[in-house]
Parts: sequence; structure tokens; C-alpha cells
Amino acid sequence: MNSEFSGKCACGSVRYRCKSEPIAMLNCHCADCQRSSGAPFASGVVVMSSDLEVQGSPKTYDVRASSGMTTRSFCGDCGSPLFTRSEANSQFTSIRFPSLDDLSTFAPMLDIWTSRAQPWVCLDEKLPHFPNSPK
Repeated sequence: MNSEFSGKCACGSVRYRCKSEPIAMLNCHCADCQRSSGAPFASGVVVMSSDLEVQGSPKTYDVRASSGMTTRSFCGDCGSPLFTRSEANSQFTSIRFPSLDDLSTFAPMLDIWTSRAQPWVCLDEKLPHFPNSPK
């Protein structure tokens, strides 16, 4: 992935740009990510929160997730999930993969919370798997 990348919600009312390369690209299998994504896992691009510039006003909601209090951001117009930030690690933001302008640049590096993965999910054996969240 390029050192600078961008994305948006489905309707385009919320856009973002990140000024740095991702720290990680991952698939999270925790129950909260399954619920919020409507899929067996959520794929995200982890960046430094300070490198993320957002245009528009996403709505947020807070949930108690496995890793503690988590804030999820989404477009209030079209409902697209956009960002996740954990209270425990607020210096990092995970950007939801489907919101990237260039989806082909996403290449997961690891799977986390695999202890919560659905039994029918086929995990890529080439990737490291973490039963919980790596430290």
C-alpha cells in the first residue's frame, strides 16, 4: 500500500486521507466485529490516529468489546462502517477495508481473535493467527 491513501463511505459524504503507511492490515474475528460488519470478521487497516484526516462528520457509537470500550464510526447518511478506535489504544485507528478508494491495496498480515472465529471460516494458513489481540 502507498504511504498515503484515501477512502470514503458509500455515498461520499464522509471522506478520509491517511498521511502514512499502515501499521498493519488485519482480519478481526471478535464477536463485536462480526456484529458490526454483518460478516464473519471485519478487515481493517491500522494507522496512527494522528495521521488520519477526516472530512465530513461520521456518527459514532461506543460498545464494550473484548478489548475494552471501543468507538465505532460510520456514515450517518448511508450507514457505511468507517473507523474503529479502542479506548485502550486510542493512538491507533482501524479503517474498515471496504471504504478504501483502492481495494486492491489491502493485503491482510494477520488474523486476530481467532478464538472467536466461526468454525466454518477458512483461515489463511500463511498468516499468523492470534487467539486474542496481540500485544
